[in-house]
Formats: sequence, structure tokens, C-alpha cells
Amino acid sequence: MSNILVVDDELSMRQFLTHLFQRDGHSIRVAENGRQAMDMLRQQPADIIISDVKMPDMGGIELLRASRELQPNIEVIMMTAFANEGTAQEAFKLGAFDYVHKPFDNDLLREKVSRALKQISLKDENEVLIKGQRARGNLSNIIGTSDRMQAVYQMIETVAQVQSTVLIAGESGTGKELVARAIHDLSPRAQKPFVSVNCGAFTDTLLESELFGYTKGSFTGATANRKGLFEAAEQGTIFLDEVGEMSPAMQVKLLRVLQERKVRPVGAHEETEVNTRVIAATNRDLGSLVKDGTFREDLFYRISVIPMELPPLRDRGADITELTDHFIEKFCKQTGRLVAISPQALRLLESYYWPGNVRELEHTIERAVALEKTDTIQPERLPEQVTNYNPARVASELDLPSDGINLTAHLDQLEKSYVLEALRRTHHSQTNAADLLKMSVRSLRHLLDKHGLRQQTRDERRTSDAIPRRRAGDPYPRRRDEDLDEQPNSSGQAARAGEG
Repeated sequence: MSNILVVDDELSMRQFLTHLFQRDGHSIRVAENGRQAMDMLRQQPADIIISDVKMPDMGGIELLRASRELQPNIEVIMMTAFANEGTAQEAFKLGAFDYVHKPFDNDLLREKVSRALKQISLKDENEVLIKGQRARGNLSNIIGTSDRMQAVYQMIETVAQVQSTVLIAGESGTGKELVARAIHDLSPRAQKPFVSVNCGAFTDTLLESELFGYTKGSFTGATANRKGLFEAAEQGTIFLDEVGEMSPAMQVKLLRVLQERKVRPVGAHEETEVNTRVIAATNRDLGSLVKDGTFREDLFYRISVIPMELPPLRDRGADITELTDHFIEKFCKQTGRLVAISPQALRLLESYYWPGNVRELEHTIERAVALEKTDTIQPERLPEQVTNYNPARVASELDLPSDGINLTAHLDQLEKSYVLEALRRTHHSQTNAADLLKMSVRSLRHLLDKHGLRQQTRDERRTSDAIPRRRAGDPYPRRRDEDLDEQPNSSGQAARAGEG
């Protein structure tokens, strides 16, 4: 038995539809306008709304919009005595299931209700199926039911069954490693290792040793043979995160592995065959890097046999409530608390643009749960950039000349200015400047070369006659020992990026 809400300002129509559908065994509630109907929906959900278009206080189109915001899976059938193609188009655009003209054929309306109930049943079955698939693999860790995420789930399930190399592209914080793990968990390789490595966190020498291994005596400190991550992931999956940070020399070595399916450990003379699936990820535009000559075109085609694009959080706003509830539950379990979120705070989260994507939202909720003293997260527990964000103000502050702008040149100059300012603030420490710009040291060096700044910054460091003491409030100490290029450590290997 289904729950049908009949909404019409004419008492006779409400009584007629009640009698018609109660005979078919449906539970019927009635409202005389859209506002009353919304009050009833807030108290108890309905499966189907049958509503007139023209009503006082709140019309059918407004009810359609509001009811689907409150209950996205509800099906709405609109009725009208005034044939208006524009109104019908607007209704369908807002998600109406169907549209009938008064006077209508009773059997036709009953048939439309029957089809709407079948649609609801299919949606419910699909949700159960998706939840089951997510539970079987690591999809349970990926949150969201928006259309964009449904497409991601379908792509994961498809590519999991093949052995081709996958390239996952997306902004930082969009969940690229979670997607890679889900592909592995749903694949025939699920019982074998999943090994992850951040290519931007290592210098060339260290990355080569990590990926391919080394032999005893191949360098100072190599006291025993060690397998690389490709061999450690044998018959499983290796996830190469931030693959765009690889140097040209490492790109050549990776290309050879992908072509030959063999690795040569550092210091070895013989190659070892490997059976490892490769999933790569990047937050950069590798196509542009290929055009710039900083990323090999042949490697790009090798790793992007199956490309995947993860949507930023700002493009899947419908998932913010579900993500928020997930993170609140997660951090409540960790802290042993029971906390909800106020409607005002949730609205702020939904209106923010989330440059750091899901990771930023997660940290925001973690902070809010930790700071909130009551049982409901209030707006004042959210960061200032969230509470103060105003899209209209941001747009009004943009200075767009009336005759237009060369956007590429403008963004290049803006990028150069930020790099120079970060170096100035950190006394030309590349490690600290990269931290300030939220990028790897290798990415920063790429920008120095791109803008012709490497020699300039080197000269500015060397013109300093003395190293002043660290000033009060200065978070970055001045150092002599950090040159603009990689320094070897005592073992003869290049120091890991980010280490002094």
C-alpha cells in the first residue's frame, strides 16, 4: 500500500480522488494548498503527490520544487484545467513524473499512479543494489548519491573487471586513492596486495629505489637486497599518486616498466618480471604538461588507457548533507560523543565552495565536533572562511575590464607573484615555500623553471651577507644549508623532498 498526498483547492476534487484511490487500497491524505501539503510532508513522508497547478497560498509548481528538495525520491503528478505548454515544461524540468489535464480519464490517472509506484520500486531496488555493491568492495568508504557520483560508481565497477592502466584525475581532496582502492577491491586481484606511493614525496633516487628496489652494496647504506613496490604488489595493484610530479628521467624508467612488464632494481644487472596492475592519479593537467614538454607524451598515453575524472565537491553539492552526517558519525565514535548539526550550520556548509574538496569538509567537521560544547554544531564552530563566504561579494570584487582580459597571461602573472611572495616570506626556502603554497617541492621547482625564476632566486639568496636571527613571530627560520637544488645525504642518495 502506498501513501498518496492529494493537493487541490477544490473540496470536490479532493473528495473524488480520495474515493478513487482508496478503492485501490492506497492510503490518502489531502491538503487544500501547497503550504498545507508541505507541513504534512514534514510530519510524514508520502510516496506520490497528486497536485493541482493553480492554488492560492502556494501553487503546484512551488510545491513540486519544495517537496523534491525535502524528499528527493517523491514522485509528483501535476493536474491543471488550463492547458499551458510552458507550465508543463517547467514541471518536467523540476522533476515532475507526469502531467494530466482536467477533466481527465480516471483509468488514465490510475495508470500514471501505477507507473509512478513502479518507478519508486525500481529506485528502491537500485539503492539496495548499489549499497550491496558498495559493501562488497571498498565503495562503502566513498560517500555520495548524486548523479556525478553514480557515474563514478558505475565507472569503478566497469574498470575493476579489466586489467588496463587507469588514470584518475581530480583536484586535491576529491578521493583519488579511495577510488583506486575500490577498483582494486572489486577486481579479480582483490585478494592480492594494494600498494600506494606518492611520487611527489621522493627525489629521483629514492623514488627509483622505492618502486624498483635495490641490491646489497648498490649504494652506501644498502646492506641487503630489498624488493621494490612493484614486486611487493605482485599480482595486485600499485597506485602511483601524483604521477605528474615525476622527473623526465623517472618517466623514462616507468615507461619501460609499463612496456616490458619488468623491473630492474638499483645496482642489479638482471630484470625481474612483474604482474602488477597500475593505477595512476594526478591533480594536474597532464595534457598541458605534455604540451609544455615536461611530461612524456608516450607515457601519458600508456597510463591513461582508461581515464577517470573525479568531480570537485562544489559540483556535487547534493552530497554535502550525506558527507556531513558521515563525518559527524565518524568523529562522534572517536570521541564518544553524540552531536548533530544545526540547520543554519548545514546551510553554510552547503553554500561554501570547498576548494579543498571532501578532505577540507572532513577537517571542518572534525574541528566542529571537537570544539562544540553542546549537542548541536552551531555556525560559530565553523571556520571563518566558511561562515564569511559570500559568492555575490566575491563576484562583485572581480575587476574584469570592459574590453576583456588575456586570462592565461593574467593567471600566469598571478601564479608567478604568489611563488615570489612565498619565497620572500620563507627566506627563499623551497621546502617552506612549497608548504605555504600547498604543493610538493618538485612542483615548486617546475614553476621556478616555467617562470625563469631559478637563477633569480639563487642570486637573491647569495647576496645575503649575514643570516639574521629568527625574528619574533617569524614561522620560517633562515638557513644557509638549503640550496636551490637537491643535496646528497651521507648515503650518497638525494635527500627526500621536504627533508633538510
